[in-house]
Amino acid sequence: MVRFLLRRFVGYAVLVVIAACLGYLLAASSLDPRSNFEGRNPPPPPESVDRVLSDLNLNDDEPVLERFGTWVGGVLRGDFGRTIGGEPVIDEMGRRMGVSLRLLLLASVLGGVLGVLVGTVGAVRQYRFSDHATTLLSFLTLATPVFLLAVLLKLAALQLNRVAGRTIVYYTGEATPGLQGAWWQIALDRVQHLLLPTLAIVLAQAAFYSRYQRNAMLDVLGSDFLRTAQAKGLRRRQALLRHGLRTALIPMSTFFAYQFGLLLTGATFIEKIFGWHGMGEWFVDSVNGNDVNVVAAVTVFAAALVLVAGMLADLAHAVLDPRVRIR
Repeated sequence: MVRFLLRRFVGYAVLVVIAACLGYLLAASSLDPRSNFEGRNPPPPPESVDRVLSDLNLNDDEPVLERFGTWVGGVLRGDFGRTIGGEPVIDEMGRRMGVSLRLLLLASVLGGVLGVLVGTVGAVRQYRFSDHATTLLSFLTLATPVFLLAVLLKLAALQLNRVAGRTIVYYTGEATPGLQGAWWQIALDRVQHLLLPTLAIVLAQAAFYSRYQRNAMLDVLGSDFLRTAQAKGLRRRQALLRHGLRTALIPMSTFFAYQFGLLLTGATFIEKIFGWHGMGEWFVDSVNGNDVNVVAAVTVFAAALVLVAGMLADLAHAVLDPRVRIR
């Protein structure tokens, strides 16, 4: 199994390098950092603009491959360059990575677990009231765009706080600015700010996963090995949990891991609406601001997420499927 995982890791690492290179080349070719200096009054001298852009490795008068080589050399030393404002990208990137991962990790795990539970129960109780109810709610959630779901939750929080006469659920920011107190008060404040954005992602992810898990479980329920397990003396619940659910989770593990890597896109809307200054919001702002180095850095971060997600998928597959371990 170790050789199998090592081969997969090398493959993923190559894909990350390719994605990072293509991300930088696309950003450097399509974005126009020079436009940030246009329309100023008085207009800056062209020589000054060229000098600033050259210092930032953003001068479009230089060949894009030359700028790419400079960027790659910096990345290999752990330097992602500087933003259009002159600040080191790596400093801001470190802070925003923590914000995004705090939101994405918790929400994706909760959404995946809830989706698997709902889908499994729906398959076992096929065509009963609970199955029809969860199917209806899932499709309603899937039909609602993520940004609309976030806005609805924000409006619900406003109404709840108004009825309660005090702030119970926070709907903007990562934490209360300048909050002082014991560690548990600070932790509680973080949880209150985390509740709504996490719930928005959890609902969307759970609805998504539940549909796939239900279909995967239905395929397993009629299988011969499950009937054989029951014929050998296992109760239906034991057979479902020990053999049925484990088999149905094999394709879901791959799907869950890769969906986590792509969750950064959906989290962009959540971060914008709830005022979380994470990687998704940074990516949108950097595209609008023609900040090539930031766009490239976020691309590397997203590619690394896919690498980690792929490795987790392969590891989960090896745990669930004994045939992988003997390769």
